[in-house]
Amino acid sequence: MWYSGVESDGGEITIGGVVIPRVEKFKYLGSIVEEKRDIDEDINHSVRVGWQKWKKASEVLCDNRIPFRLKGRVYRMVVRPALLYGAKCWPIKKTQAQRLNVTEMRMLQRMCGYTRLDRIRNVVIRERVGVIHLEEKLRETRLRSFGHIKRSVDAPVKRCEALDLLHYRERRTKDELERDY
Repeated sequence: MWYSGVESDGGEITIGGVVIPRVEKFKYLGSIVEEKRDIDEDINHSVRVGWQKWKKASEVLCDNRIPFRLKGRVYRMVVRPALLYGAKCWPIKKTQAQRLNVTEMRMLQRMCGYTRLDRIRNVVIRERVGVIHLEEKLRETRLRSFGHIKRSVDAPVKRCEALDLLHYRERRTKDELERDY
């Protein structure tokens, strides 16, 4: 199989004589890649998969005889990784993060046997179960990924850190300039 490098008028690519049609989205390594670079479809998929994992583990998660902390551990080991799969490279918006957060809080409320009518604050539920806020976990995941990139041998980040900035002058205010002269 070889790539001909010929692109036709319709944006199609030929590989080994076979025309590959242009698509708006496709699945690659578990993530949905869209032409318009939006991750809404990926978020929807993650929410669905998270609920599937939650339903499979609900026998343990909804059992009243199991302590909240143990339920939180099971949740962190089984459900949350499915909910956040691929999150380290998501350019996530606030609305998308809020959707994930709402999904997680509904799961945690059901785990504890609470409804919204009980009017128990999310912070209290998170403390009882021992689960940190989802946005903090997203940030931690991205920073861990960034650390791996930074430690690689030929990372662009390392090259930027190695730049010699001594020949650049700091910008001084007008008062500092007048005082020096």
